[in-house]
Amino acid sequence: MFIAMNRFQVTSGAEAEFEQLWMSRESHLHKVGGFVEFHLLRGPAREDHTLYASHTIWRSKADFEAWTTSEAFRAAHRSAGGSRNLYLGPPQFEGFEVLQSVTLPGAEPLVTAAGS
Repeated sequence: MFIAMNRFQVTSGAEAEFEQLWMSRESHLHKVGGFVEFHLLRGPAREDHTLYASHTIWRSKADFEAWTTSEAFRAAHRSAGGSRNLYLGPPQFEGFEVLQSVTLPGAEPLVTAAGS
């Protein structure tokens, strides 16, 4: 399993616009092999920004890398550059190979928003 995260520093006051942008977009993730789960995370607010992260879980690092070169990836990110005033800088990517997972037996995945 592989976890891919992008961290965003969203300018103070632009949080609602950022969240609406993400919640209303079509991610196209369901169109590629190896995709498992997506989460949009809101973190702490600082003086000049609020921290957000996009968090995707993939069956393997190879599946994630295939996503980054797919037409679905290009379609999902087509309008991403149009909102540069929302961010203090570019997103910071972090990728992780999963070494251990612990889950509650029989637990159902939590799905709370459209667009994933």
